[in-house]
Amino acid sequence: MREKKGYILFILMIAVFIMSIGFLIAIPVWKTQIQREKEQELIFRGKQYVEAIRLFQIKNPGRFPQSFDELIEEKCLRRLYKDPMSENGEWNVILPHSGVTSKKTRSTQKVLVAPLSAISSMDNPRIIGVVSSSTKKSKKIYFNQDTYDKWLFFYGQDPEQMPEIIYYGKAEKD
Repeated sequence: MREKKGYILFILMIAVFIMSIGFLIAIPVWKTQIQREKEQELIFRGKQYVEAIRLFQIKNPGRFPQSFDELIEEKCLRRLYKDPMSENGEWNVILPHSGVTSKKTRSTQKVLVAPLSAISSMDNPRIIGVVSSSTKKSKKIYFNQDTYDKWLFFYGQDPEQMPEIIYYGKAEKD
């Protein structure tokens, strides 16, 4: 009888070892899958804000919202969505910058990216879109960008041409 107890313990230890290896293999795959699902959610939510701003433009020609609350009040957005890639869930907002700069024969659109908290200190902000506040590297490449803070979602965006990004509070490059 004693010899059987030893075999059972040995078989149990092998089973636990095999299960541990299985978990070591499964956890990275599981984390990657969760990150990809969050990336899909980021794209969906970003596009919801773009559509809300488009609807706002239809209802208020020539005007852009000065806050996300205006999008709710005008019934352009049912609810505020959180940024799924950042810890605090706060988006950075995209505002139009001083226009178009000519560089040889090519013109580049400029956008200003600011934290949502900075909107209250601006005179007449015009929100045209959102971008994640997370600077983490993505699994997916979205419009040739591999970090979430470069995945721009804004009204009037040309997917073929990445605009020049000016960050709020940082000096502009000459």
